[in-house]
Amino acid sequence: MTLKLDTAQIENLTTLLDFMRWGASQFVEADLSYSHGLSSPLDESVYLVLRTLRLPADTPEIYWQSKLTISEKEYIATIFKKRIEEKMPAAYIMNEGWFAGLQFYVDERVLIPRSPIAELVESQFIPWINPDEVESILDLCTGCGCIGIACAYAFPQASIDLSDLSEDALVVANRNIVQHDASNRITTHQSDLFDYLLKDGAQSKQYDIIVSNPPYVDAEDMTGLADEFKHEPELALSSGNDGLSFTKRLLKEAANFLTDQGVLVVEVGNSQYELVEMYPEVPFQWVDFERGGDGVFVLTKQDLNIHF
Repeated sequence: MTLKLDTAQIENLTTLLDFMRWGASQFVEADLSYSHGLSSPLDESVYLVLRTLRLPADTPEIYWQSKLTISEKEYIATIFKKRIEEKMPAAYIMNEGWFAGLQFYVDERVLIPRSPIAELVESQFIPWINPDEVESILDLCTGCGCIGIACAYAFPQASIDLSDLSEDALVVANRNIVQHDASNRITTHQSDLFDYLLKDGAQSKQYDIIVSNPPYVDAEDMTGLADEFKHEPELALSSGNDGLSFTKRLLKEAANFLTDQGVLVVEVGNSQYELVEMYPEVPFQWVDFERGGDGVFVLTKQDLNIHF
């Protein structure tokens, strides 16, 4: 769909609220997908209007009746046009994503943060971990770094490592580390799984928590993804025919890099059912989330040693 920018129509829109309503109507007509943090056409329109004007996303509604200048109207209309014609997610348009209440820079080199693992970070992974005993955490397949950086807030005494195969992703992660003033506690590694720990031919470190939101979309689902997902890096989404190519490797190696009381926390999304069928004897602990989301399991080092 092409958004027709009717000058007369836009001139008749005067307030933020006018543009929020108009944008929502245009998004409905364009049949957009809402899978990247905002759940409806109206939510997305409100967000884009406010952030285009550099206003906080929680700006009180009393300000929504404010009148817009001509240049502000044109800028908002241009943003709406980009959202509709390019099917670009709002987070990429605004270069910002949110995770565990924290703001992160994002662009098309990384996935847009939306993992339910945020709830686990906020609760310090209780009851699986004693937060006071956590000294080291690895965020594997870190992307923009949101999980690891959020862990740095949740565990101020811990050192954090971020690892990703994509050098481009680590450029974004390092930018976010600086943004959150965490350079003294967080280290990044370009690596396939645990290769960075084996450079000298020997295991060199163990972690109290290894947390990962790896690629887990299977081949069939990859072909059916909405256009919005095509802006995200395929490397961070696709994981073989069954969606578990990476996770199966991780399960076989993770125990070697966990402390005795350590846990592995992994998101596999819809591939949860394939994973359970593949390993029926493994006692995956599937997390129930208050704010929605599923497909996240926890395994202890002992479980991994027994079954993998």
